Amino acid sequence: MPESSRLVGKEVSGCCSQAWLHEAIGIIEADFNRSADTHLIRIDLPKTPGITLYLKDESSHPTGSLKHRLARSLFLYALCNGKVGPSTTIVEASSGSTAVSEAYFARLLKLRFVAVMPKSTSREKIAAIEFYGGECHLVDNPASVYDEAQRLADETGGFYIDQFTYAERATDWRGNNNIAESIFSQMAQEPDPIPTWIVSGAGTGGTSATLGRYVRYKRHATRLCVADPEGSVFHRHYVDRSIKRIERCTSVIEGIGRPRVEPSFVPEVIDRMVVVPDAASLAAQRVISRIIGKSCGGSTGTNIWACLQLMSEMIRSGQKGSVVTLLCDHGDRYRSTTLNDAWLSEKGIDISQPTKLLEDFIANGTPLPTS
Repeated sequence: MPESSRLVGKEVSGCCSQAWLHEAIGIIEADFNRSADTHLIRIDLPKTPGITLYLKDESSHPTGSLKHRLARSLFLYALCNGKVGPSTTIVEASSGSTAVSEAYFARLLKLRFVAVMPKSTSREKIAAIEFYGGECHLVDNPASVYDEAQRLADETGGFYIDQFTYAERATDWRGNNNIAESIFSQMAQEPDPIPTWIVSGAGTGGTSATLGRYVRYKRHATRLCVADPEGSVFHRHYVDRSIKRIERCTSVIEGIGRPRVEPSFVPEVIDRMVVVPDAASLAAQRVISRIIGKSCGGSTGTNIWACLQLMSEMIRSGQKGSVVTLLCDHGDRYRSTTLNDAWLSEKGIDISQPTKLLEDFIANGTPLPTS
């Protein structure tokens, strides 16, 4: 038998040994095994009888955000495709949360990790990446993160893990305890177990793609709504597919909203998009934090505003049911930005009017104005 034939099965794409690959996947799977599923929080609003709001609390992951799921999937996808070995430098373009989670998994595998991020990224996220041993490479222009990440990967002989391209394909949308399967499993004993709406934001587009595909695969009546910051391109593309890029995303909400339509964004599985002004997102961030007694990030506020818009429509039409959305990450990452009154004032953002509308909805069941 030729020497090359005897080596088949012992090496993986020339990148690493089969033994290292098996160990690496085992480490990630063991981490998953140690992590319980995230909580589903029921929020009873007395003035909206027959309509119940639920929050899927993704901040309880080990790295504190929804992106923990994505980072795990991206690492497994890269490993199983032979892209990563024991000396590979992992490089990512991120607005922060995905990089925090990827730094965690890179440390588990003893790999160098570099995050390319806008300089506007909150210092709390930067500190979290560094806590897990990651390196932060900050750029002035948020639109340049993609090219800079690829340049660094090429320069170091590393691998650009590229959440924006691979998010929708790295996650098994049919099940395997993805976020959609988890939601429906946890809703099974609730009064309205099949949600009328599930609401998600879009950063890479991977979460909305997973939710939309799973709902169709399981033939549920649930509809998927994506809440998108006013300054983002996604809602523009949803209306007009020829719009694929804007000069920049003007939103201050980190983690969602983009200046270009990312490859993982799948508009065909989305039933509705709600456009949310930043002031409304930040008002909702604070209001929902007070209601549940736990601080939330700005993207959670974006989701909540969209939920209450949908619930307002349900009230007007006399419809009953459940609405589920995501608590994306903890507010501790935004103490210096969106939860800081001085920062809001500096940005010229006034949240007083949307706060009043939200409080009136909660206290009196008064529907939000139609958008």
